[in-house]
Amino acid sequence: MTDVAAQDWHDAVVAARAEGYDWFDWLGCVDEIGVSDELRVVLSLRRLDDPGRPELLLQCRVPRPEPRLASVRDVFAGAAWHEREAAEELGVEFVGGDPRPLLLDGAGTTPLRKDEVLAGRTAEPWPGAKEPGEGDAGAGTTGAASPSRRRMVPPGVPAPEVWGDRDPAAPPPDPAEVAASVSGGRVRRRGR
Repeated sequence: MTDVAAQDWHDAVVAARAEGYDWFDWLGCVDEIGVSDELRVVLSLRRLDDPGRPELLLQCRVPRPEPRLASVRDVFAGAAWHEREAAEELGVEFVGGDPRPLLLDGAGTTPLRKDEVLAGRTAEPWPGAKEPGEGDAGAGTTGAASPSRRRMVPPGVPAPEVWGDRDPAAPPPDPAEVAASVSGGRVRRRGR
């Protein structure tokens, strides 16, 4: 994987295409919270004249507070959809790219960022029964959850002390604190 500075992103993609990597495979983005305060954008290119050659992976890290990167849709038209997805799901701004949303219709959230609270999961019962006895009594289960079993917190919902039951006078939680608490599978504490 080749690291590219944000200011050199577009030029690096143009250079890779000139070197024969003329097949755009995919572009994705990863939230690096907990490791660094960055989002990592990765681009995969291939050579059609040498199919056995490994793909070329270019990666660029952009700061989470203002993730901005030059669009490469003028180099590879297929990158436009991938850039729109990364913009909508993780909040990366691709300068010169297509600003139209794909699915969320300008909802103002970035659902794939690890510090984004999936509030809908806190309001609705978790549909995936993981243990015997979880779920509705009439939905093929043997009744209410057994007393020895405790309800699990669904993935994407932070611990109550980090998000829901937080002191209103306290400052907002640190994004890394929220991200660390949303791994899911934790036991929901009673009395909250």
